[in-house]
Amino acid sequence: MAPPNPLGEFLRARRARLQPQDIGLPPTIGRRRTAGLRREELAAVAGLSVDYYIRLEQGRERNPGPAVIVSLAQTLRLDADERRHLHRLADHAAGRQAERPPPRPAVSAATLGMLEHLRPWPALILARTGDILACNPEGLALYAGLDEWPESRRSIIRYIFTHPAARSVLAPWQWFAATSVANLRHWTGTDPDAPDLRRIHDELAAVSADFRRLWARHDVRPRRTSHKTFHHPGIGDITLTHQTLHVDDSSTRLSLYQPEPAYADQVALLAHTLETHLSE
Repeated sequence: MAPPNPLGEFLRARRARLQPQDIGLPPTIGRRRTAGLRREELAAVAGLSVDYYIRLEQGRERNPGPAVIVSLAQTLRLDADERRHLHRLADHAAGRQAERPPPRPAVSAATLGMLEHLRPWPALILARTGDILACNPEGLALYAGLDEWPESRRSIIRYIFTHPAARSVLAPWQWFAATSVANLRHWTGTDPDAPDLRRIHDELAAVSADFRRLWARHDVRPRRTSHKTFHHPGIGDITLTHQTLHVDDSSTRLSLYQPEPAYADQVALLAHTLETHLSE
């Protein structure tokens, strides 16, 4: 079996998305046998020899210089997130690897206290894998049915792809799924061999065709402020502003949901729905 080659996989995926005219080449006349750019076309525009680029894509060249990475990023029309991802993959290929965080970070007492003070706004502390390290009652109740799982299994990305309620609760489910996979891809770029990231990837890839399809796209996006809508069975439809704040400059993050004034009363009912469910 060939060794893992995340840098080559990313280059191939991005090359397949472009056509000659996208990078300033004349369009090909007739049917093309290659989906997207040919290696020869990409190498020519990036200023690389074809042989060198083929070795890079195949993983036989593992130490591309900064100028090569910048040229490839420009030629492949990568955005800022994708450029950072490409640089991290190149560092990994060359053996320049950052120190790994602990697989399941501890949550400080101060952070736990903050979750209580944020109520009734839903708030969760998440590991980079999406595992829930801590949350307030509203944060747990927001993802309806998540409380049915034991604490060790509670994970946002696992909920999205494997919980039977997810497709009816999350609106639209496709957006939640795509952004969660792009975020996992972002973290995987920082450490492609990390056991915690590999574990959740392998678990979801084994059970979800949707996860496998989205993973194969190589989309890369860290979490940013967004609006999320939930079709919650206990409080009805609700749209919240979602913010991600990293704790102590680590990969552990606070996932905070702020309601618009029109939804404030519904948010206040979230904890009650959880209490009612647990008492049944």
